[in-house]
Amino acid sequence: MKGQKGEQNKLLTGGDSLMAYETEHQETQYCFPNINSSCVKEKRSIQEYIIMYVFFSLLSAWTVFLNLLVIISISHFKKLHTPTNMIILSLAVADLLIGLIVMPIQAIRLIETCWYFGDTFCGLSLIIISVIFSATLSCLVLIAVDRYVAVCHPLLYPQKITMAKMLMSICLCWLYYSAYNTALVIDNGYFDTSYRTDMCYGECSVMLSFSWILTDMFMSFIFPCLIMITLYLRIFYVVHQQVKVINSLMKGGKCVMEGSVKRKSESKAALTLGIIVLVYLLCWIPYYICSLTVNSFTTITVLSWTVYANSGLNPLVYALFYPWFKKTTKLILTQKIFQPASSLINIFTQHELLLN
Repeated sequence: MKGQKGEQNKLLTGGDSLMAYETEHQETQYCFPNINSSCVKEKRSIQEYIIMYVFFSLLSAWTVFLNLLVIISISHFKKLHTPTNMIILSLAVADLLIGLIVMPIQAIRLIETCWYFGDTFCGLSLIIISVIFSATLSCLVLIAVDRYVAVCHPLLYPQKITMAKMLMSICLCWLYYSAYNTALVIDNGYFDTSYRTDMCYGECSVMLSFSWILTDMFMSFIFPCLIMITLYLRIFYVVHQQVKVINSLMKGGKCVMEGSVKRKSESKAALTLGIIVLVYLLCWIPYYICSLTVNSFTTITVLSWTVYANSGLNPLVYALFYPWFKKTTKLILTQKIFQPASSLINIFTQHELLLN
């Protein structure tokens, strides 16, 4: 498969570089029959088309719907306007874009095995998809940093992590990865048609040079993952030490109720967001390993869609661990958010207010 490592590394495989497909009873079909350099189109039955389009449409709609609930909840209710929730909001926006843009584009490429939307839109789609996935990873890094400061340096947290600083950090991450991924696609000659002489017409992919493959893997995956893993190891070590101290004080008959409640709050938040990071890594690591070692198109496609489906899992984690998300979802679905002053509704119980 042409440029396989480069295509797989950027999660931009789809079905564009399939080998000629023929059967005993049918002739070979081409994406553009009137063009000599056209790619070969894979044949599918009507039933296959219907099943695949219905499945991917439902997955896309599910991802968009759940993340839209998160976005509306955090945006509408003022009690949720915290630095940590701003990162969750940014992550939900990225996940929503995966369901709204990435899934439909990649589903069409997988089902049709041809790109019918022109070279310009192909190049733009490659950039947009790369930016969205990079932004998702940057949000997870910001979450790790936020939880590290909250757990390991709680007295400094109000000064170090403010709404203004967090919003600026989120914007800088989106801008940085927009510039980085645009440079990656352009520098590898995608928009220079004379450079892309080994690609058939109807294919949408970028052929990364070996130096770009190594650079991109380090910048877009290895380095951010090392930061997250290091910070979370430190977080859980500190939490373990704090639990031991609190238990020893309680055995001594000392009152540590307020401090223990606060520590419990930070620990629970770190655990919840740590689960999101863990699920993300469990989806991505097999993909990256297989993209470099396995030549099976089917394996890479399944792992790719596992990564896409991860965007629909994060809201389920919030629903399991955050009572406020269940309450805001109920208010949204019952349309109570349209009532006057609904943004000021207290969505926390007294106990939850202590934890927050």
